[in-house]
Amino acid sequence: MIREDAHLLFGFFSTAEREMFRLLLSVNGVGATTARIMLSSLTVDELSRAILDQDVKRVQKVKGIGAKTAQRILLELRDKIDPLATTSLDGNTVPRSDNKNSEEALSALVMLGFPKSASEKVVAKMAEANPGASVEELIKLALAHGI
Repeated sequence: MIREDAHLLFGFFSTAEREMFRLLLSVNGVGATTARIMLSSLTVDELSRAILDQDVKRVQKVKGIGAKTAQRILLELRDKIDPLATTSLDGNTVPRSDNKNSEEALSALVMLGFPKSASEKVVAKMAEANPGASVEELIKLALAHGI
């Protein structure tokens, strides 16, 4: 990023992170620092899912993001992310979670001490394979799958 008073360089783990960073910068009131903090707190898939589901509370959990900023981010990026509703910026499928069972199962597994990234992948697979599964069933399936 080149500004009048500084040349700033930012590094990203993937092109998906860079694209999400650019999208966040396009939101009025979101600067480079806020966008970096958001990408440090949430993965690209989590942020995409929050935008698609209009999950204000999830975005507000990021340090420094208030209710108005979270609503502005969701409102301004909804149309930019929506065409990618079936695939995220990095090519993985992002299920639109109308039910919260998979999120609750993931939360329970993390509270039990399992790593979030591994749990997230397993719960997503189990929820995709068993669309009507309850929270308890998803947890059992994830544990049986061997997180």
